[in-house]
Amino acid sequence: MDEKILMDRMRDWMEIFMRHSMRNFIHYAKENGLSLSQCGALLHLHHIGRAGVTDMGEHLGVSSAASSQMLDRLVQQGLILRSEDPGDRRVKQIVLTDRGHRIVEETVCARVSWLNDVFDVLSPSEKDRIALALDALIDKASQLGYPNESEH
Repeated sequence: MDEKILMDRMRDWMEIFMRHSMRNFIHYAKENGLSLSQCGALLHLHHIGRAGVTDMGEHLGVSSAASSQMLDRLVQQGLILRSEDPGDRRVKQIVLTDRGHRIVEETVCARVSWLNDVFDVLSPSEKDRIALALDALIDKASQLGYPNESEH
């Protein structure tokens, strides 16, 4: 197959995937009274485990004061906890609560729920071919490495 055609098809798939995924993500966030920044903070904590207010602000591209206000709302909603850093009592560490972990899991499920509809219309042989192609893409992407989460 021509590389340009393949690249165009991959871009088309990515566009469809992102459009559906983000629509469901935004809908879920609104239904649960969360801003996109709050969802981003929860997802970031889910990936790294714990963070400081300043680190969270840097990750989200906002000031420490804005980050602190947003995190206060997440504490009030019972989604995160603030605790003292054992190494420096002046620094507050932020972690997800059990409810926060559940919200993150539900967010991820909401983002990809539309895939079930796609799978329902695929034949078994199409599913097999897609699985093989995805295995190859995952393998090659893994060889390139993943961005360091702390760099974002």
